[in-house]
Amino acid sequence: MRFFITLRNLIITIIVLLFLDSIGQTTQIQYLSGTGSDDRVEWEFMVSGGRNSGEWSTIPVPSNWEMQGFGTYRYFDDWSSDPVPDSVGLYRYPFRIPDTWRDLKVDIVFGGSMTDTEVKINGQPTGPKHQGGFYEFRYDITDLLDPDNENLLEVKVSRFSSNRSINLAERQADFWQMSGIYRPVWLEAFPKQHIERTAIDAHHTGLFSVYVFLDSITTADRVSAQIVELNGDPCR
Repeated sequence: MRFFITLRNLIITIIVLLFLDSIGQTTQIQYLSGTGSDDRVEWEFMVSGGRNSGEWSTIPVPSNWEMQGFGTYRYFDDWSSDPVPDSVGLYRYPFRIPDTWRDLKVDIVFGGSMTDTEVKINGQPTGPKHQGGFYEFRYDITDLLDPDNENLLEVKVSRFSSNRSINLAERQADFWQMSGIYRPVWLEAFPKQHIERTAIDAHHTGLFSVYVFLDSITTADRVSAQIVELNGDPCR
């Protein structure tokens, strides 16, 4: 879906608010980990080899397990000629969701994990294995959640990838090779019918086009936009 708006002599920064017939609900977020190195949450953890391996313990998330006393340090290459013994890290974390999320779609989002990552909720896989350690990924877990009871998140992180090209790109270079869930993990809840994302193509003439990507919306025939100044006042 696409529409065009022309603005003349507009020199202020604009914010485009997109909504379907009414103002959309704000995405709700619940962190399962901490939000960074100064704010972390303890999860259950076990690593397959090296220091403190072979038994369940706890680890702060987000972090690299090598920096928390687990596994082994390896410089430059940890997978090709002499693979490290701490090839797999297992994580567990119990959580509940708010009662108000019963009718919402819920995604679990990983900010980054090194390297191959497999996720289960209540013993059920959330989707295919994620590969690559440097970008965000998510799974729709709506149908796997128990809204009335505690849920169990299980994560298997493989230190190096089963994909050789990823290892060559990410795990063979002039730096220490680190592992684990090193960026935050959180839940996002939003209406099952929603705007998934937008893309704005702006031109110097004041003309811009907005591409609106919808999720589970089949009956809408109109997208409305409002342009406001930074203080929230409508543009004139």
